[in-house]
Amino acid sequence: MTTFPGVGDAIPDIGLETPEGGSVKPSDFKGEKLVIFFYPKDDTPGCTTENKDFSALKADFEAAGTKLLGVSKDPAKKHAKFIAKHGLTAPLATDAEEGGLSDALGVWAEKQMYGKAYMGMVRSTYLVDAEGKIARIWDKVKVKGHAEEVLEAAKAL
Repeated sequence: MTTFPGVGDAIPDIGLETPEGGSVKPSDFKGEKLVIFFYPKDDTPGCTTENKDFSALKADFEAAGTKLLGVSKDPAKKHAKFIAKHGLTAPLATDAEEGGLSDALGVWAEKQMYGKAYMGMVRSTYLVDAEGKIARIWDKVKVKGHAEEVLEAAKAL
């Protein structure tokens, strides 16, 4: 059985593509707290709500010394459209590569829908401390109230 990084472990330092065509990786945030929220798909109801909730609280996260990064497998171009359509302010990144950050953390996993198995992103959030260590993990996130709960944890860290 594969074991994935947990609380107290270093977040894997794997690069992700930004909508602008650049790249970002967890070590870019060293010295700051970081919330990485993984979500299944741009422009779906739950994912849109989650991204809007984190965007609405971005200033509060920044006041708590915490950066945000939303991650899905969607292409960078789709992220750019999603950001523009909904006025999102929480930065997004693409984890399209096999063996990427979502694979390293075990959040790209087998899911079930209508009895059919498929690979998909498990809605999960990681709070990373200023030293790059995982401070808290939320698995199988329910969107309602989640961004607020993560903000409280970031403030307490």
